[in-house]
Amino acid sequence: MMQISSDPASNKNSLLNVMHRFIAATNNMDETIMVPSLLRDVPLEVQESQQVVVVENEPPYPNKQKDMYEHYLLLKSIKNDMEWGLLKREMSGGASFLEMAVKQEEQQLIIGELPGEEGSDLEGQFHYHLRGLFGVLSKLTVQADHLTNRYKREIGGGNFMR
Repeated sequence: MMQISSDPASNKNSLLNVMHRFIAATNNMDETIMVPSLLRDVPLEVQESQQVVVVENEPPYPNKQKDMYEHYLLLKSIKNDMEWGLLKREMSGGASFLEMAVKQEEQQLIIGELPGEEGSDLEGQFHYHLRGLFGVLSKLTVQADHLTNRYKREIGGGNFMR
């Protein structure tokens, strides 16, 4: 019989572990990048793992960020949302994805739609979103590590100096 550890942090595939890896990679990025403004106007390198999604009437872009600086700010913003949740966003007046989802659910209730009508399989919905969360956090962790390594490489070679 296989013994399962009761400590979720010891399981490398746990959601907590994936979140910790992303936060650690983002903290490392933040500690390494001493002058974030040097990232302005430095184009993002398109990684092979990123797929370009073509939307009708829009040019194909793998990311909405224009340069490494915007990407750096995005990663920091996501980390802050994960650490502080909606409360910090509400205090600052911004809207996070989670807050928008909550508002959308509230609007559905006002209109008269029941939350369970679109699918009463809550377990299936949970697993679908959990897989998505794992995938997104893993990609964001790789991107934070990539940004950190590229900054080190560029600063070491002096390529950011103009």
